Amino acid sequence: MSEWGRVQIGDLLAEPLRNGVSYPSKLRGSGIPMVNMGEAFAFDVIKDQKCELVPLTEREQERFLLEEGDLLFVRQSLVYSGAGRCVLVGSGTGPRTWESHLIRARLDKRAADPRFLYYYFRSPQGRSNMETIVTQVAAAGIRGSDLKKLEIPHPSLSQQQGISNVLWALDGKIALNDHIATISEQLLQFKFSELELSNEPDDRGIAITELVEFNPKRTKPMNEEPVYVDMAALQTSRAGIPKWTLRSPKSGSRFMNGDTLLARITPCLENGKTGYVNFMEDGEVGLGSTEFIVMRSRPGVPSELSYFLARDSRFREHATRNMVGTSGRQRVSAADAANYFVNRPDPDALATFGREAAAAFTHMKSAQGENRALTALRDVLLPQLMSGRLRVKDAEKIVEDHV
Repeated sequence: MSEWGRVQIGDLLAEPLRNGVSYPSKLRGSGIPMVNMGEAFAFDVIKDQKCELVPLTEREQERFLLEEGDLLFVRQSLVYSGAGRCVLVGSGTGPRTWESHLIRARLDKRAADPRFLYYYFRSPQGRSNMETIVTQVAAAGIRGSDLKKLEIPHPSLSQQQGISNVLWALDGKIALNDHIATISEQLLQFKFSELELSNEPDDRGIAITELVEFNPKRTKPMNEEPVYVDMAALQTSRAGIPKWTLRSPKSGSRFMNGDTLLARITPCLENGKTGYVNFMEDGEVGLGSTEFIVMRSRPGVPSELSYFLARDSRFREHATRNMVGTSGRQRVSAADAANYFVNRPDPDALATFGREAAAAFTHMKSAQGENRALTALRDVLLPQLMSGRLRVKDAEKIVEDHV
């Protein structure tokens, strides 16, 4: 990096930095999708994610529409590490705007590759640099005037593009694996619906506990530092649990491979946080949040069925209706969640579903393992590329065997 020049962000802008629009809740619900703080923290690249709609005026549309390649910086955050977070605006199918707690940077692409700045601010060097302008009062934040003056490394445009292409290739492979897994799970959701377990039960109705056990008894973990899954590790629309940690055994839910983890507390239950465990050794016992309900299919029932039952909208509505507690801290008990009835599935249809689900989940597990390896590789290459210690040509050779 010593050979690279340094410039202020303001020197790379095609337009001045700009905060987004502000619309009260009562005016939202129709119009143009607005990227807000939720999307900025949930996604690294903004594409066509579902956003709140706001009625931009014609004049606002002239100044407040996003373009592919724009960068969004979080202006305020309740946590220090969130202030100055940078996300990239990717391709989209329609107009999008952004809210006032985000700062938009539109770069002159003749001088800077937006992906380079996006990756720079994801690197340890970039984060450390950003923290030089973070202020902390009631909340952590950055000012546009300080962001404009922030100095960053400025290699040649071809170098920026080479670095970005290497890292983008890894992220592209990760995204492709995620997309395939998403499609696979959607197809299985359709297969699950054919079992008619989502329908109101008729005279064939049975208790869900004939198919699934709630909070099954588990022995204490044998490992000194067993697997631990916290609430943040569960996804809102996918089965995989991409991250976990190891820690000393304490109280919490206990689970094994083949178990489903269902968030039982607001707002995590309403948001859909659910995961399927298949990443541990056979017989290994892991620990999780005390706010999980563990669901395990009965013997003879496909293990994946517990996951799709937990995702089923009718079941989730039942669980939500049975939440108790003070506002903001409501939760459903395992006993109340289990007090639920479904149609008895056809044995042959259930067996067919089980075979298809097992094959798909095996593939998704493999893809998730590959993504962990790709993510680790990217995170190793990122600081080396941003420091100039690793040449682009050498990085390309490393990456070409993985994508």
